[in-house]
Amino acid sequence: MDLNGFNGAWLIQPALWAAAAIALVILPRASKIFRYIPNNQVGIVEKLWSTSGSIEGGFIALNGEAGYEPDVLRGGLHVFFPFMYRIHKSDLVTVGQGKIAYVFARDGAPLLPSQVLGANDTEDRADFQDVRRFLLGGGQKGPQRKILREGTYAINTTQFAIITDERVYGHALSGQERSVLDAMQLTIAERWGFTPVVLAADHDLVGVVTVHDGPSLPSGEIIAPEVGTDLRDDEIFHNNFQEPEKFLAAGGYRGRQLQVIVEGTWYINRLFATVEAVPKTVIPVGNVGVVIFYTGPHSDDVSGEQYRHGELVLNGGRGVWKDPLLPGKYAFNTYAGKIEIIPTVNFILKWVRGEVGAMKLDENLSEISLITRDAFEPTLPLSVVMHIDYKKAPMIIQRFGDVKKLVEQTLDPMVSAFFKNIAQKMTLIELLQNRAQIQEESAAQMKAKFESYSLDLQEVLIGTPRAAAGDHTIENILIQLRSRQIAREQIETYQEQEKAAVQERALNEAKATAAAQTALTQSLIQIKVNENEGAAAFARAQKDAETRKVTAAAVGEQSRLEGQGEADRVLAVGTANAQSTKLSVDAYGGPEFRLAEQNFAKFAEALTKINQPLVPQFLMSGAQGQESNNAGLIPTAMLSSMFGRMMPDALERLKEEAPRADRRTNGH
Repeated sequence: MDLNGFNGAWLIQPALWAAAAIALVILPRASKIFRYIPNNQVGIVEKLWSTSGSIEGGFIALNGEAGYEPDVLRGGLHVFFPFMYRIHKSDLVTVGQGKIAYVFARDGAPLLPSQVLGANDTEDRADFQDVRRFLLGGGQKGPQRKILREGTYAINTTQFAIITDERVYGHALSGQERSVLDAMQLTIAERWGFTPVVLAADHDLVGVVTVHDGPSLPSGEIIAPEVGTDLRDDEIFHNNFQEPEKFLAAGGYRGRQLQVIVEGTWYINRLFATVEAVPKTVIPVGNVGVVIFYTGPHSDDVSGEQYRHGELVLNGGRGVWKDPLLPGKYAFNTYAGKIEIIPTVNFILKWVRGEVGAMKLDENLSEISLITRDAFEPTLPLSVVMHIDYKKAPMIIQRFGDVKKLVEQTLDPMVSAFFKNIAQKMTLIELLQNRAQIQEESAAQMKAKFESYSLDLQEVLIGTPRAAAGDHTIENILIQLRSRQIAREQIETYQEQEKAAVQERALNEAKATAAAQTALTQSLIQIKVNENEGAAAFARAQKDAETRKVTAAAVGEQSRLEGQGEADRVLAVGTANAQSTKLSVDAYGGPEFRLAEQNFAKFAEALTKINQPLVPQFLMSGAQGQESNNAGLIPTAMLSSMFGRMMPDALERLKEEAPRADRRTNGH
């Protein structure tokens, strides 16, 4: 055996095996036969050479040409023909929660001159994860109308650059493309386009939408009409501009839209439409809103034949709406029209410098300058209370533009001229003293003038005329008037004081009366009791008198009868006595003897009744006893004297009685 030959072969064989092993390791890597794609990435396939040649248009090889393949590789191990492909790893596109991503197609059909964004009106054009389908379906290059919502997407970033708020997903971008995409990202960020439109309920805002794609508005139009708002028509209901293709299919125009969006969250492509938040229109209670609309159809005049100051249109038409908006809150597009707030409650216009109402309608009004008949130049502060009928509010806006112009250009000159005319017919004192009369007359006369302007005048309030700054003549007049009035007031004061003194005196009397009220009351009661008792006594007296009268009458009658009887008896007795006496007198020898006989009888009777002894116990005599006879003669003298005086009278009576007795006797 040849040892040398044997050793050489043995040495060469291991080297060959090593070379083969190295080739097996290096050649697959160099030829890129095997490629591994992580699950959080995709593989973008670039064909380095092809028997089909190069791409004629675009840079996505749809027919096996050399270039970028439309399909991406998902996670795993992939085997390729050696030295034919280059694999580019790209991250999956991730859109965060509540975020929006924008798509920029680098290849596809060119945009039309009127287009701003690529159309995605078919399912093929709207599939960004299938490049082949997108391109074969007629997808257009450039920014797309469709947006990407939250989620993770396996997108070929060679064909579609994805713009998010955090980064731009793109492969093999040139410097120019990178600049374009960065600028687009900045524009979207300025429009707050990476987040949805959120109109919170507590902000009371509405969104005015401006569409940047689609056909232009017709000539003469400034606001695009509402389209695609019927929820039942799914083909064109764009749901507040969230589906651009349906909006355009409904006939939507580019430009500011009449339709507004209200509270909610809306995912709107800000490259397609931008949203401006504006406050809602609030018409307070006590006001109405007259709408001046800048768009809408042209309609016939509905103001009537008598109104010749302009036209009113039906609500929704272009012009001044016939019916105002009542109090409430409205999602009104302030770019499509204007709302003039008109007060329907009573409001005051003050012709007073420095005093301005809440609506500032009188901020340019000042006191009215007057010239009186006696050449004084006062200024007159004035207030006017007025009211506007809400149905007439559109007429006022059509005629004057707004209420402030009405006040400054019409009412102010009219009111000023009216009071100037009144002042020049009066003196200053008359102007001061007749203020109430002027106020009443001015209200009546100005009411008709206000009605001609569709206004309802409620009241005119006139203030006190004032002098201009530095003018003291009016003040001097007022001082004189005040002095005169003070004098009158003093006179009235004195008169009132006099009345007060009288009243005070009456009050004091009343107080004294009140203090003695108890006694007074008791006395009044006693008076009343006495009156009642007197009345009772009077009544009793009357009854007693009547009783006595009756009794007296009865007694009188009885007495009369008794007297008559007694008289008859006495007459009979007298007659008998007279006859007896006559006979007795005749028997005694005459009346003197009869009278003496009677006197002695009565004297004897008297002596029997006295206690005096008939015979004296003592005897008075003279010094020598001579007077005893004279003393004893005292009773005798007394009796003689008595009988001597009595006898003539008795005799005369008897003489007179005797004939009468005879006549009575004869009469009987």
